[in-house]
Amino acid sequence: MARQLRVRVDHTKCVGSTICTQITPKVFALNENRQSTVVHPDGDTAARVQEAAEGCPVSAIVVENAETGERLFP
Repeated sequence: MARQLRVRVDHTKCVGSTICTQITPKVFALNENRQSTVVHPDGDTAARVQEAAEGCPVSAIVVENAETGERLFP
């Protein structure tokens, strides 16, 4: 079974680069402030969500293991 993730965006850091929405468009979308928001955390594989988080130029995406609470990124 695939690992369940808890994903959130720190809006104090997000600059709306859209990298995450390009990598995982089913997971992230831009809100009315042109900042990323999580719309469907299970919308892609854990590896792709991790890739999107790592691609964020300001490390605004926090990824955690939903079962253990372990922080996976950053």
